Amino acid sequence: MIVSPAGRTPDAAAGADPYATWTAVAPPAPDRPPGAPWGPQLVVRTVALDDLPDGPTALIDRLPDTNALAWVRHGDGLVGWGEALRFETFGPGRFADADGAWRQVLDRAVVHDDVALPGSGLVAFGSFAFDDVTPGDESEDPARASGVLIVPRVVVGRRGGHAWMTTISLVGDRSAPVGEDLLSAYPYQPVTEPGTVVLADGAVGAADWPAVVAEGIARIQTGELDKVVLARDVVATAEHPLDTRHLLGRLASTYDACWAFSVDGMVGATPELLVRSEKGLVASRVLAGTIRREHGPDAPTAPADADLLHAAQLARSSKDLEEHEFAVRSVAAALEPFCSSMNVPEAPFVLHLPNVMHLATDVTGVLTDQIAGSGPRPPSSLSLAAALHPSAAVCGTPTNVARSLIREIEGLDRARYAGPVGWVGADGDGEWGIALRSAEISPTDRHHIRLFAGCGIVAASDPQAELAESEAKLEPMRYALGATPT
Repeated sequence: MIVSPAGRTPDAAAGADPYATWTAVAPPAPDRPPGAPWGPQLVVRTVALDDLPDGPTALIDRLPDTNALAWVRHGDGLVGWGEALRFETFGPGRFADADGAWRQVLDRAVVHDDVALPGSGLVAFGSFAFDDVTPGDESEDPARASGVLIVPRVVVGRRGGHAWMTTISLVGDRSAPVGEDLLSAYPYQPVTEPGTVVLADGAVGAADWPAVVAEGIARIQTGELDKVVLARDVVATAEHPLDTRHLLGRLASTYDACWAFSVDGMVGATPELLVRSEKGLVASRVLAGTIRREHGPDAPTAPADADLLHAAQLARSSKDLEEHEFAVRSVAAALEPFCSSMNVPEAPFVLHLPNVMHLATDVTGVLTDQIAGSGPRPPSSLSLAAALHPSAAVCGTPTNVARSLIREIEGLDRARYAGPVGWVGADGDGEWGIALRSAEISPTDRHHIRLFAGCGIVAASDPQAELAESEAKLEPMRYALGATPT
């Protein structure tokens, strides 16, 4: 596990954080007394804001540069910039290591919070890989992080008409800016558009992907498993370096019912909430089962009777209901050990989005006061996300069999697509979505970005219909880029 506190020396590199990072490796457990704090200490101050306007992009409009952190829905949420701390974790232990590092930082942080709302005070944004390993290589690549938590230098948040700003500094780091100097260290840069965007096939071409789906169906029909989720990618090349704020603005304004997110180059608008933990209550929105609408975000109106017809068709589809049942069952089973009571609706509702409709179920519960073996501190939202991932909505049923089949036949490195993305607060509460309707900007060339889409495959699936569904799920990121399929 690597801990990288930012703020040592000026760095004039274009697009870089104004202060370069230095890296400190946490000492191994045998060299550190059990429970002893380690690492840098943070000073956190949250104050109310009175000048934040209304609107779905008001938070995003406050971001000063392209290296944005964001979690926004209906204009509420959090945005951040700069890096006070970065935690990078690897392999199967990525969630537990990040959660442990976060708790260690909390034990030493000095927090002054005048707002006391979910998301105020000390927070970290996170993004984690879908799988433990890279497909085709069962050995872990030690140079490639599969999880990241980022503590910003500045956070702006809003919830229910209340807005705030949080600044985060490192104790003893005299070269790091604080207060007004901290804000002025990030001068506003105009938002830039991507210009002409060219789309191309990714790891598996659109013409070849139905054969992958057909193989998944064949495995299901032999009784090997009940469901598998298969994904594909599309590669986009932009004329100009990609500005995350431009993508977020288009996503947040058009897909405002989704959670628009950006963490470490992973950007999207997910309709699926993996878990929300808040004051002892927990919730998860499960989506599985999809039908394409006849119009998209560029033409967001259609005859009402057409939408009603599609919604009724989806609600009666035995294939989609079967797929949805697997997903709900897996989420409920994963949450049950953490809850004293739960509510799992018997039937899904139809969620209307600009490009598609989904069968959706909101699973809710009350967290137990103490989980056996976890001590007096309740599980954090990050540890709950780890327990839920991967659900049948993004992997399949049974989980281990589906994940093995994905590694065998998908032919795609998902990276952080379909992994948990979101934020965690100092009290452990937070929100984590599934990185769907998403894309990953290349860390080495901001002209390049990979778009992802996946489909749940069951015995009754049709390969060509699944290809059409994947095209519908690519639409949000194509729209964000201003690109159209060729």
